[in-house]
Amino acid sequence: MPMMPKRVKYRKSQKGRVKGNATRGNYVAFGEYGLQATEPGKISAQTIEAGRIVASQSVKGGGKVYIRIFPHKSVTSIPAETRMGKGKGEVEFWAAVVKPGTILFELAGMTEDQARATLARVAYKMPVACRFVTRRPTL
Repeated sequence: MPMMPKRVKYRKSQKGRVKGNATRGNYVAFGEYGLQATEPGKISAQTIEAGRIVASQSVKGGGKVYIRIFPHKSVTSIPAETRMGKGKGEVEFWAAVVKPGTILFELAGMTEDQARATLARVAYKMPVACRFVTRRPTL
């Protein structure tokens, strides 16, 4: 079942635009390896779920998968061939707004080669360009 918020203050949100780079959620915090977005965009809840399924199948209990994004933004649309007016359309799906630098997924408990292969499969599902990153060494 796709992710979505339990409750929201307002059901419909405005489009907005994604500006700048991520200042929060832009480093590997929980696992050893991560998948980092290199361009802005919206990732739907269905796409996040598809990435989760691919990652968990590839890990096969030998590691842990962390999902670092959540779809908070509602995306609406009006049916095709509808006349102008009559208000904003109904909520079609929920999406996560992603800035360049945001970590999307993290993996722990695997070798680097396994993590690269797993995150390459996850990146293939994502609508934004991604890159493989590792945890920074702690000083």
